[in-house]
Amino acid sequence: MRTVIVFNHPYEESYCNAILNAVTKGLQKGNHEIDLMHLDQDKFNPRMTAEDLKAFVAHQPIDPQVIDYCERLKKADHLIFIFPIWWDIMPATTKGFIDRVLSPGIVYDHHPRGFGLVPLLKNLKSITVITTMNKPRIMYSLLIGNLIRKVMLKSVFKTMGYKNLTWISYNMVKSVTQEKRVQWLNDLEKKFTPNKDLSF
Repeated sequence: MRTVIVFNHPYEESYCNAILNAVTKGLQKGNHEIDLMHLDQDKFNPRMTAEDLKAFVAHQPIDPQVIDYCERLKKADHLIFIFPIWWDIMPATTKGFIDRVLSPGIVYDHHPRGFGLVPLLKNLKSITVITTMNKPRIMYSLLIGNLIRKVMLKSVFKTMGYKNLTWISYNMVKSVTQEKRVQWLNDLEKKFTPNKDLSF
């Protein structure tokens, strides 16, 4: 099975990077083929240009990097996003990936009857979003409104018609004990060591 990981954090010593390592170890134990899209190391440009927008409308990407990412997504059985929550939402680079890569004609299309969207990534069985933040969970839920769930899961992937959507949120990362952070990583490694039906 092929798992594509879309990773976004510029600091190599971040907890997000530790999460990436834990998830990778788990997938390797399950003999998964891993395709890492490291947006920072790849120097992905999140800005949508006029030319990009024309290509978006025409369903024909023109940026070689976007084309490469799209071709790799077509082969994915599972898709995992890992990024920090900054100012209550995803970093600009992750948002740019959504805008420029998750494009019509590649990831989704409009329903032939004229309403709704239909998914085009036929191999894709599950999508998992893993985030870190320093707000308490209840504050993010009650005061902010769980924006990641609304944006990533509902507004993007559920609208496109994808199922098996999961959000794993690690809150108060800087405040919890080192033991707690290590336990989270151990739990993640076990979670992403797929069981026999390869479901996450």
